[in-house]
Amino acid sequence: MMKNATGTHDHRVGTLPSARGFVPALEGMRALAAFAVLTTHVAFQTASSTGSAIHRIWGRMDLSVAVFFALSGFLLWRVHALHARSGAPGTARPARTYLRSRLVRIMPAYLVLVGAVFLLIPHNASSAPATWTANLTLTQVFVPDSLVEGLTHAWSLSVEMAFYLVLPLLWWALARLRGPAARWRVPVIAGVGVLSLGWALVPWYELGLPERLNDQILPPAFASWFAAGMILAELVAAPPGRVAALARHRHARWGWWALAAAAFLASTVPQWFTEGFVHPSGPEFAARTALGATVAFCLLAPVALAPGGQRFAVLGSGPVTMLGRWSYGVFLWHVLVLYFAFQIAFVPMFSGRMLQVWLVTAVVSTVIAAASYSLVEEPSRRWLSPRRDPGALPVPDGRGDHRTDDDEAPTGGTPTEGQPAATPAQTSPNTVIS
Repeated sequence: MMKNATGTHDHRVGTLPSARGFVPALEGMRALAAFAVLTTHVAFQTASSTGSAIHRIWGRMDLSVAVFFALSGFLLWRVHALHARSGAPGTARPARTYLRSRLVRIMPAYLVLVGAVFLLIPHNASSAPATWTANLTLTQVFVPDSLVEGLTHAWSLSVEMAFYLVLPLLWWALARLRGPAARWRVPVIAGVGVLSLGWALVPWYELGLPERLNDQILPPAFASWFAAGMILAELVAAPPGRVAALARHRHARWGWWALAAAAFLASTVPQWFTEGFVHPSGPEFAARTALGATVAFCLLAPVALAPGGQRFAVLGSGPVTMLGRWSYGVFLWHVLVLYFAFQIAFVPMFSGRMLQVWLVTAVVSTVIAAASYSLVEEPSRRWLSPRRDPGALPVPDGRGDHRTDDDEAPTGGTPTEGQPAATPAQTSPNTVIS
């Protein structure tokens, strides 16, 4: 039983459905985000990401990466938010067990992709050993010139992995904010998220950062996106308050999603933001990142804060949640598939025909993702996952097996819980990877 700030028992703590267990509508949200990333890459490769309002929309769907990062923040943080509200000592789970589970979830399917990319794209095979190592270890954002064709999008997985590694430090940093003091956790997390927007304003290259490293894909640049999900985790763990009340009505979701749409559309205005995959100025990057955090929070809030019994007919439907289960594979494989999609569709690169190329890429990526899930991801999880804590309550995941309440897919497609940012599969000579 948990206590509120006055020290009395509060039976409302952690009572929202998303505070524990599997949330089908969040799985559906992953699916939409994964295909949004795919759409942005297809738009870029078909020269359909700039020049008109609808092209700018296709080209800015990489903001769905913010949704993946926020999902990771939410799903991995909620168990610690509940732990803090209970006032219990220590941390909610051992760091070693947590880190092993993250590696098991991300690395097996990713390593298969890396092998395929280096074998199937001829000029990748001649890459330097340092490039191979950086990609195999998901450290490519820290190693100059390590983004290789077919794997450029994996920079966001590298960022996600950095978040996974730092998360235990965040548990300990907020360890004293438990019980009645837990009410300060949201202001602290929000403050760090806002401060992180200043990352892009610091002249890192003048301070010695190697020019061949992209300061705008380093992990601190995206702290606000993870913070958006962590704040939602704190809100669902706390007694339902005003923010939860705003999501309580079954039609309130449309207000939240309208705010997300407005923030997204603002990022496509050419007078405010540069079109396409370019390296923007510091202030522009900070503003776009802030809009991404807003989009992610407003998209996820009505699902995360929904009361018991509220359903999301499309997001929680069988077909969409199935795509959500495969979303990590879709994210992983779609850039490599896109490399060959032009040959399959008999369409030259950068020559339009976006719909044709999109269909080929989406269908083939989904088929490979389904195979990856069945043959690599799930077997790896069964064979390599750390032994479950006997006290951990298994949660039905709608597939006939069970997951604990913090089990999530990685980003990049999330992944299911976290998903990486999108970068072009191949850049034109005039484009800088952002």
